[in-house]
Amino acid sequence: MKRFVILMLVLTLLTGASAAEEKSLDMENNNRIFYEIFVGSFSDSNGDGIGDIRGVINRLDYLNDGDPESGNSLGIEGIWLTPVFASPSYHKYDVTNYYQIDPAFGAIEDLKELITLCHERNVKLILDLPLNHTGENNEWFINFKKAHQAGDPEDPFYDFYTWIPSDETTPAGRRFRKMSNPDLKVEANFSDQMPELNFDNEQVRQAVLDVAAYWLDIGVDGFRFDAAKYPYFGEHDKNAEFWTWYMGELKKIRPEIYAVAEVWDGDAITDRYLKAFNCFRFATATVDGLIAETALGGNVNKFVQSTQAYLDNIHSINPEAMNIPFVANHDTDRAAGFLTVASGCMQMAANLYILMPGSPFIYYGEEIGLRGSRGGSNTDANRRLAMPWGDGDTVQDPVGSNYDKSKFSTVEDRIKTGTSILWHYRKLIAIRKAFPEIARGDYTALEFKDTKLGGFLCTLDGSTVGVFHNTTEKTLKVDLAKATDYPFAEIAAFLSVDPFEGYAELDGTVLTLGAQTSAVIK
Repeated sequence: MKRFVILMLVLTLLTGASAAEEKSLDMENNNRIFYEIFVGSFSDSNGDGIGDIRGVINRLDYLNDGDPESGNSLGIEGIWLTPVFASPSYHKYDVTNYYQIDPAFGAIEDLKELITLCHERNVKLILDLPLNHTGENNEWFINFKKAHQAGDPEDPFYDFYTWIPSDETTPAGRRFRKMSNPDLKVEANFSDQMPELNFDNEQVRQAVLDVAAYWLDIGVDGFRFDAAKYPYFGEHDKNAEFWTWYMGELKKIRPEIYAVAEVWDGDAITDRYLKAFNCFRFATATVDGLIAETALGGNVNKFVQSTQAYLDNIHSINPEAMNIPFVANHDTDRAAGFLTVASGCMQMAANLYILMPGSPFIYYGEEIGLRGSRGGSNTDANRRLAMPWGDGDTVQDPVGSNYDKSKFSTVEDRIKTGTSILWHYRKLIAIRKAFPEIARGDYTALEFKDTKLGGFLCTLDGSTVGVFHNTTEKTLKVDLAKATDYPFAEIAAFLSVDPFEGYAELDGTVLTLGAQTSAVIK
């Protein structure tokens, strides 16, 4: 019989990789924990109230201090920066110049420094690249208007954007902006200020390829592609054809490129893009997603069976495809609002998706239980609030936000309490990194009848671990022999929402997990 007291604060010292081993890991391994940073809301380095790249540099030790044994950082392995290009908006998805860092965010030298520091810590850096549309002040769009005002169809910019004559009926389901000078309508599904490029134009294709190539040459490791199902509105096959060509060209430049796409749709649609790149799995996210459903005391057996089916399916399409789970991002209400930290459901949601194969994405502030939702104001700004550091950081909320922050906890608050959700995330990520089987191993879902406790096996290079979750508020037990004949011998690590009441025991083949507890067994 083996019973363990939780000592996750020192887990990396007991079972994790040493600093030298960590740095020797294959830099090209893409099965990483990423952290999404909404740049303008993260950390302000110069007192103007706007988050910037220098602010990210200043907070890098918080994210990954380069020492896997310190236990003093999150230990993330990748950073996704929302758009940093020149733009008039706070969100920067309406790009004015793809080759310029927005002055509010800093300069190209700042980004180069951040890339260098990330690589020194074996952290990948990817940029959010919105290519479907540009800002209306983009030089491409200015030249497009000039070409039409001159009535010159031979001008290379004449068909740079998708347009129709002003008297033509707008195609069903699509939005076009009517213009008077020149007299035409330009496709603009997201905003009148975001005209959409014409991807049937070979010069457009080359232009957007040149943009990505430029940033790869600067040193970024890849991209998150925004609105990837919209270059050809409603035509998934044509979209997939474009992205397959595009990624093929980028892989000639950087074979190990990290790419993930926002194809905001169900699995049946994202499947159609998987030969080009990995897609976020939206079925796992938001209040209606699989993660929230399970974290709220749901059946883990259903969750792992869904994961098994998903992995089998994507690997049948592309053997290199990865699972990309998340619970929330900058376009959704924050998870701590619909799961809550006090109930422990937020922590269990983290356990479920971070202890999964593939490349999970954490949204900045999730690790401290930051809340934010559109609410009655119906504004995305409330989902992108300033990170509450609690140490005098001058970063401010974006324009248009009005969410009540009076009861927010800060990073400083969470650091001071060793049982806080921040420490939970640190310990959880340390567990994942201590057992590489979880991130990269072959996945086998187990099934137990008449219980909500469930789990799976992951095997890598002949080594197998089992990951098990009890998301309920009661102690549960299962006989492992009823689902697998693998000879487990010990509990290697476990993590409970309540570290003082945490309980995990392996007695022969019988596994017992306390309420809201996850365990790794070997």
